[in-house]
Amino acid sequence: MLGRDIVSLAVGRGLEARVYDLPEHDITDERILHSMVADNDAVVNCAAYTQVDAAELDAERCFAINRDTPGRLGELARYAGKYVLHVSTDFVFGDKGDSPLDEQFPPCPLSVYGRSKLEGEQFLAASECRHSTFRTQWTYATHGENFVNKIIRLASENDTIKVVDDQFGAPTPTSLAARAIMFLLSSEQEGLFHFAAAGFASRFEVAETIIRTLGLGTTLLPCSSGEFGAPATRPLNTRLDCSKIERLLDFKRPLWKECLSAFLGGGGGR
Repeated sequence: MLGRDIVSLAVGRGLEARVYDLPEHDITDERILHSMVADNDAVVNCAAYTQVDAAELDAERCFAINRDTPGRLGELARYAGKYVLHVSTDFVFGDKGDSPLDEQFPPCPLSVYGRSKLEGEQFLAASECRHSTFRTQWTYATHGENFVNKIIRLASENDTIKVVDDQFGAPTPTSLAARAIMFLLSSEQEGLFHFAAAGFASRFEVAETIIRTLGLGTTLLPCSSGEFGAPATRPLNTRLDCSKIERLLDFKRPLWKECLSAFLGGGGGR
């Protein structure tokens, strides 16, 4: 989702964007990484193993993609003097409170996926290349698998659905995240940054907004994360404090509800 929107913005600004995607390009392949770094002025790493539950049984592959590859990419970039922008996730946290989490808040991942992404950040930083790490969350777009499209599908197929009401964050369109990434990329900002749409909501509130906006007749029932019994534990509080990046950006972050309403009103996800 995100990679497609970044490419669209880059091309629209007159930049040449090369895309390295499966199945032709496996970033765990050393030759692919070499060509990515050698043939480009900068690299944006959107690639990740994102199947959170599957990762619990496929840890080796998950760590190879999410941890080892960013580390090796950083080493190659350092030798070549290139800049890397690495996309990470709110799943590096395991907080149960209700306070916004800034970049200094101690990570505490609860799953294989979360640990792999945190260690990917650490491996990249250890390479000492010029880089930024961009943590975002709850991303959605018309294309791809995401929470918004999943709720639309489930609500269209069922009279009643259950959604957790104890996970908090901010649904963020990839088009908005791409805009922030392009800003960081244009000035080759370095450091760790949190980014999401403004405001916070529970997964239940987001689903409620989707169903109400689209006029779906589905009954929505709240439940706890524990009731689902998923293989991987999800973080409950990922309210991201985005004040650091907000001081740099040339635009104001819109509220999550404004973004979602515009997305749904424009036919997104349907």
